[in-house]
Amino acid sequence: MILYITIAVVTALLASLVDNHPERQSHTITRQQLCNRVCLTAIFLILFLLSACRLNVGNDYAKYVEFMHLVNCDAYVPTEIGFNLLVKLIYGLSGYENFLLVFAFYSFVTVLFFLLAMYEQSDEFGMTFFLFMTLGYYFQTFSTVRYYLALALALYSMKFVLRRQWGRFVVLVLLGATFHKSLLVVIPLYFLASLSWKKWQLAMAAAFCTTFLFLQDFYLKLVVFLYPTYEDTEYLEGGTSYISILRCAAVLGFAGIVYLMRRREERDRSNAETAKGSAIPDGISEEGGNEAGINGEKAGMNIEEAAWNRRFRVYTYLNLGALVLYVFCSFLPIISRIGYYLMVSQILFLPMLLKAVPDKKWRRLFRVGILLAAVVYFAMYLKKGANDGVLILPYKTFFFHEMVNILSEVN
Repeated sequence: MILYITIAVVTALLASLVDNHPERQSHTITRQQLCNRVCLTAIFLILFLLSACRLNVGNDYAKYVEFMHLVNCDAYVPTEIGFNLLVKLIYGLSGYENFLLVFAFYSFVTVLFFLLAMYEQSDEFGMTFFLFMTLGYYFQTFSTVRYYLALALALYSMKFVLRRQWGRFVVLVLLGATFHKSLLVVIPLYFLASLSWKKWQLAMAAAFCTTFLFLQDFYLKLVVFLYPTYEDTEYLEGGTSYISILRCAAVLGFAGIVYLMRRREERDRSNAETAKGSAIPDGISEEGGNEAGINGEKAGMNIEEAAWNRRFRVYTYLNLGALVLYVFCSFLPIISRIGYYLMVSQILFLPMLLKAVPDKKWRRLFRVGILLAAVVYFAMYLKKGANDGVLILPYKTFFFHEMVNILSEVN
């Protein structure tokens, strides 16, 4: 546990030195850009090496070693073609069952895409990275490695959704689905989140959600059709997460507060500008050259405001969708996997909302509240780190430990 806390603190401090919106100068590298490169490289190496050097750390580490062995023996495994081809390639090049290199590959790609997504899309990289660590996203990559690679790609793909670059979005999702096919759900979900829903459409969507209450058998049969390996297993037991419900509700509540604050500020500014415009100084006509400059500033602000509103709408609908899933669809197997594809937007959404708070005192207060809540969540997560379903504690590395026998070796 001390190791994980140290890693979280050190990398968070390095992240606080990163400015992902630095001023650029032609034909030269600024001091901030150089600092960014050094800090990001250090963060990547720390996170990658900690993950790549682990041994039997993670809820399903041994199960994955078993899957890799079966793939190498041309036996049936319930994993996607991308995972299977990767295992065959690495095992073939290594000349033996080098499962450590497979896990290292997953660690490399997963950490890389998470960092790229945060650096390119966050309003404040330091805050986003802090949430990434304290909300457990990084440490959960030790388990369900295929899924968390898909989750990293899902977060990275959000920039294509915001830019409406649907071709690139679909190609990236299809590529990621070769490693975990659950990623395919983000195609309709992210598309729906990008739409400008009217009130009557939201009412119809709410009515549709009620079907999850009395058509549970139908939806379970649909899940079994899509995932035949779930039939007659514990995966069909369902379940929900009250912590996730609370997180989504808190984020949506905060979003509502910030939205109202911005609307009030815009209204006050508009009233001030109207009052100022009613008293035109002598020597300046209403149709003079001064008006062009004002209009140009407003045009620029309108473009920025439109981009902010689009991001706000997408992130809000993603979190609203996650809340609906956790509340109405708890009977579905592993609903958290679908919900996490939506909830992961919170590490981008919260810094965006903080930056948009117009009053500095309120912004500091909200920041402190978010930081404290994240620290408490991290403490709760580490407390159950040795429990079944998590198993990230104790940390073990192949430098000092041996791999336990897998099922095939026991039999």
